[in-house]
This record gives sequence, structure tokens and C-alpha cells, in this order.
Amino acid sequence: MSAVSSPKIDVAVIGAGAMGSGIAQVAATAGHRVMLHDTRAGAAERAIEGIRSTLRRLVGKDRLGAQEFERIMSQFVAASALDELSGCGLVIEAIVEDLKTKQELFAKLESIVDASTILATNTSSISVTAIGAGLQRPEKLVGMHFFNPAPLMPLVEVVSGVATSPAVAEQIYALSLAWRKKPVHARSTPGFIVNRVARPYYAEGMRLAQEGAAGYATIDAVMREAGSFRMGPFELMDMIGHDVNYAVTRSVFDAFYGDSRFAPSLLQYELVQAGFFGRKSGRGFYDYREGAQPATPDDEPPAAVPTGAIVWTAGATGAALAKRLEAHGVAFEARVGEGPSQAIAAIGEAQLFVTDGRTASSLAEKVQRKDCVVIDLMLAPEDAGRVAVARALQCSDAGWDSILGLLQAAGFIVSRLSDTPGLAVMRTVAMLANEANDAVHQQVCSPEDVDIAMRSGVAYPKGPLEWAQVIGTHRVLEVLDNLFEFYREPRYRASPRLRQSRFQADTRSP
Repeated sequence: MSAVSSPKIDVAVIGAGAMGSGIAQVAATAGHRVMLHDTRAGAAERAIEGIRSTLRRLVGKDRLGAQEFERIMSQFVAASALDELSGCGLVIEAIVEDLKTKQELFAKLESIVDASTILATNTSSISVTAIGAGLQRPEKLVGMHFFNPAPLMPLVEVVSGVATSPAVAEQIYALSLAWRKKPVHARSTPGFIVNRVARPYYAEGMRLAQEGAAGYATIDAVMREAGSFRMGPFELMDMIGHDVNYAVTRSVFDAFYGDSRFAPSLLQYELVQAGFFGRKSGRGFYDYREGAQPATPDDEPPAAVPTGAIVWTAGATGAALAKRLEAHGVAFEARVGEGPSQAIAAIGEAQLFVTDGRTASSLAEKVQRKDCVVIDLMLAPEDAGRVAVARALQCSDAGWDSILGLLQAAGFIVSRLSDTPGLAVMRTVAMLANEANDAVHQQVCSPEDVDIAMRSGVAYPKGPLEWAQVIGTHRVLEVLDNLFEFYREPRYRASPRLRQSRFQADTRSP
């Protein structure tokens, strides 16, 4: 165990807000004496009392022993001045997200602490390189980005600036492991890993809504119930707060010199301008005020169970559809292999396809069959409760009703989206995988770390690169290329790493 990861060293945390007090709790639980400092009078003491109340509740629920509670609480010291931190082996800053303020703080700390002390910033968006630019020992500064709430969220992004010593980054990585966290290495670039790779989750949802593909509640339900995300993009942004989420998006967009992949949405901008920040203000995409009616997703009305259905079982979605129909006692003909033009089901002239990023209307034109319906990606199609579909503009009502009835007979709640390219889950996952590939391509992090970061930092059901392998990287690339062809925007350009990956063997098709 390195010196820094040893419980014998004292740890200082500067900033006694929610994040700082959470980090302090993590360090004390790991066995360190923790010096908590805040410039606001009494803030450190109040934070320690808040930790005491939190841990006491855990004792009451038998999730923490009384003796362990006393041990942890005995580790805290409220420091009234920076000079009291001189003996600490690690100082973690968790103050306001302002470059100049952070630079001034670390310049003061350098004159107080020992030359061997590691200085860490919990910044979520400011360049670690810029923070350390004026220091005498910039090699001792490293990013240690926790996620809120720090005691519960496992991820720590260990962020190296240009001057950060590799040995220092490795020491903080080892420390994070000792604190029972899941650390990942990242280079100091805009958004690091999570705040960069997660941008499409919000951006594609807002674009779908702005284009009238479906309402907020419908898109959220599809992302939860078909994509297996814990929260849909709109409810998640409402929880985070639009002032915060928009500011991070704008920061990343500006830092990448206006790259359209990170462009903020006018939908969110309008909410911020109106002061509709989400749950904390009572209004966001949804209305949380007393008496407001909760928004509900749009479900298609029941359609008759069709006869004469054929299902091809080569891909995961077709195989799951066949299994579900069989479980529900629905008569159909199962065929091994792929259907014509990769259709997964047919009823008379009507055919069902997994989206490849085209609109249903474009696909109908390609396969020369007007009764075309496209189905969205599902993480676990054998268990999904809901699925999104779109019908071609050429599709007859009879053709649509037959496909709708088949999906409902298989136990799906069906949400119909307008004829939008890539639907909701597929285009979002493709964009997440693309951004993850680009982060790896640009040497921000390793492939393993990007998947760990997105699973542990924002609780994605799969890491984006892992998910791309399940879908098939060839399909992800096809979806992106078709989105690019439809919109003709650089936003949908494929990462060079993803384009190269088409030469590798895929594991599965959707």
C-alpha cells in the first residue's frame, strides 16, 4: 500500500457543502483523520453534525454498528484556518466551480503543506491543467472527481493534467481502491469521461422532443422500459436541475470550440431562461407543483391479434419476439435465419424491421414495400415491457394494425413515435457508443475505463462500448451513417475508432 493510501495519513477536505462533506465521510470511514475546512463560519461544524445524523440513521437501521459509528465520528476535526492543514498528506478541494478561486486556493496551500502532499481537485468540468498552471509543484495536483452523493456513488475519475505526475495519479487511484471506490484514469479534457460521454443521452432526447417524435413522458418511458436506463432523459434533467445540466453542456460545447456534437438545446435554454430548473423550482419538463397532473406516456390502443404471422429468429429481437409469442399462446410461423431485407416479422404485405437509422419511409422505399414498420432497440427484448415503433408514411392502416396487434400479442406496450430516424433507444445508444469510442480514440481513457465510468458514474445498464458489441459495431456504424445521411450534420459523424472496428468480429445482431 502506498503512503497516500495508508489510513495513517491525515486527509483535508476544503468545502463543507454536500460534496465536500460526502468526501469527508468516505475518508473517515476508510480510517483517516479528516480535517474539514470551510470559509463560512460554522459550516464545517454543521457538516460534521450532518454526517453524524446520517450515520446515526444507519445505526438505527442496523446498517452500521454503534462502535463503528463512534470510530468514524472520532476522526473528524473542524479546521478554522488553512494553516491547520499543514500536516495533511492529501488535501481535496470541493469548493465553487470557478477557475480563479481554485487557483488562488491551491497557491495558498502550496505555501502551507509539505512538498510531498498531494493536492486534489474535485472539479467536474474545469481543466486540471489550468488549475495547476500557476503552481510551483503542478506535478502534485490531480483531479479526484467524485459523484454525488459521494458515500454512495462508486466512481472516482482520477484526472491527470499535463503536468500531473503519473506516480501521483497512480497513488490516488490506489487510494480510491482502498476507499472501496471504482477509480478510472482520465486525461484532463473537457468533461473528462462521464460529463463528455453522457451528453448524447440528454441531447438526443431533447432533439426527439423538439422534432415532435413523441412527448417527454413517452420518450422517458421508452428509455426506461425498453432501454433499461434507470431514468429517462427528461426526468433525469429535471432531477439534476436545468441550470446545472445546461451549464455543463455549455461548458463542454465551448471547450470543444463549438463542436456540434455537444451543442446545447434550445428547449433546455428556454427552461433556464424561464427559471424552470426542474424539481427544485417546481417546474421543468414536468410540472411538480401541488395539484399538477402527472404526465403519462402515450400507449397505442389495443389492436386485434393477427393471423398468418411469420417471425425470423436470426437476430436477438426476432428470437425474443418468437419466444414471447409462444409464451402468450399466439399462433405464428417461426423461420430460422434472416427475413427478406433483414425483416424480423411479416404479416401479409406488412413487414417489421429493427431500425438501422433510416426512417421507416426511407426503408420502405429501399425494400420497395410500402407497409413497413420499424422497431426500436431493446436492451433485453425478451423481458422489455415497452417498445417504440414507427410506421412509414406509405404504410396502410391495415398493415400498421397487423404489426401493432402482433407486438401487443407478444406482451409489449407499444409507443408509436413519428417517423424519426433511429427512433429513441437505438440512436441514443449509438451516439453514446460513438462518443465513448472517440474518447478512447483521443487517448482520454482506456476502453475498459470508459465502460466502468458510465456504469458506475451514471448507472447505465451497460457500458457504451460493451453495448456496441452486443448490438454489433457494424450496426452502430450503419445507424450513425444513416443519421448523418438524413440530417447532413457533423453531429452524427462516426468516430474513426468506430469506423475501424467494423473490421473486427461482432458478437451479436439486434
